[in-house]
Amino acid sequence: MLSQKTRYAIRAMQHLADHYGKGPVQLGDIAEAQKIPPKFLTVILSELSRSGLVASQRGKDGGYWLGVSPIDISYGDLIRIMRGSLALVPCASRYAHEKCKNCVEEENCRTRALMLQVRDKTANLLDSINLTDIVHADIYLQAAE
Repeated sequence: MLSQKTRYAIRAMQHLADHYGKGPVQLGDIAEAQKIPPKFLTVILSELSRSGLVASQRGKDGGYWLGVSPIDISYGDLIRIMRGSLALVPCASRYAHEKCKNCVEEENCRTRALMLQVRDKTANLLDSINLTDIVHADIYLQAAE
């Protein structure tokens, strides 16, 4: 499950992608439009800034903007930056692998084998969608019916 922090980061990045090339966007504007608490948004944008995805400028005419083109930012990369991994369990993580406590040996664990497949399919999907792709909720709602 995605944390609230990761969901806020996705919405903030979508907002910045919508304003790409139009100059800095003020934190208050992002917070209000995306219903994100401003103090929490400051922490999130600072983390995204350290990763190079977001740039900022202080002052009256300052604000935030994407540090790279939105076409070069996949949802997979964004979630990895915020969450550390796409895997649902630590033993299936590619970059933050940890053995599960109180589990059978990894080579015998069918749950791990399943979660590796889930991780790979999730990564393939999220890495194929970037911030320039238009993703509409109604399309997915119709497909689920």
